[in-house]
Amino acid sequence: MMRDNDTGDSRDGMRVVGEATNQAEAFQAAQKTAPDIFILDLDLRAENGLDFVPKLISSFPAARVIVLTSSTEIEAHQRAVQSGAMGLVLKEQGAEVLIAAIEKVYSGEVWLARSLTASVLSRVSRSSSNNEEALKIESLTKREREIIALTAQGFKRSQIAEKLFISDSTVRNHLTSILSKLELSDRFELVFYAYRHGLSKPPV
Repeated sequence: MMRDNDTGDSRDGMRVVGEATNQAEAFQAAQKTAPDIFILDLDLRAENGLDFVPKLISSFPAARVIVLTSSTEIEAHQRAVQSGAMGLVLKEQGAEVLIAAIEKVYSGEVWLARSLTASVLSRVSRSSSNNEEALKIESLTKREREIIALTAQGFKRSQIAEKLFISDSTVRNHLTSILSKLELSDRFELVFYAYRHGLSKPPV
């Protein structure tokens, strides 16, 4: 569990605020420390790490989850993403990769290894599509789709306004409409939704 460190006395402004060996310990520690990021080891022996992801997200909605695993099974990665994990890092990758993942996820972006991005998100997109979501997406206007794509690419509201030759307030109004139509709570959820449903291409 990690939080942003304003004092700067830890690496890259991050600090570990708690460690746990099981779900009960994790909940107890998180309630005391309110972490910004959970780093969850999926390779738990006694408990199912995948089942723990949605529990963490529902209990600590302000936090984000990065899963750490030695498994190369795409199905497991897909389940982690569908459960709401914002990042997935393989244990064979170095510490620098984990640091980069933490920084990206903290800023609201999705982190997947390049070798996994296309396969995981394409499967998630196919498996998560249904009539209800299709109807929501069909209700989007052309302009709203453009704004979704630019948002998912990491552009800020003012940058989107400049690119589309519209005002900042117009972009804000469109985003409000988009979140309402898709029943999402914020830009972070919108970015992930766009990847899952083919409204924007994931990073490669």
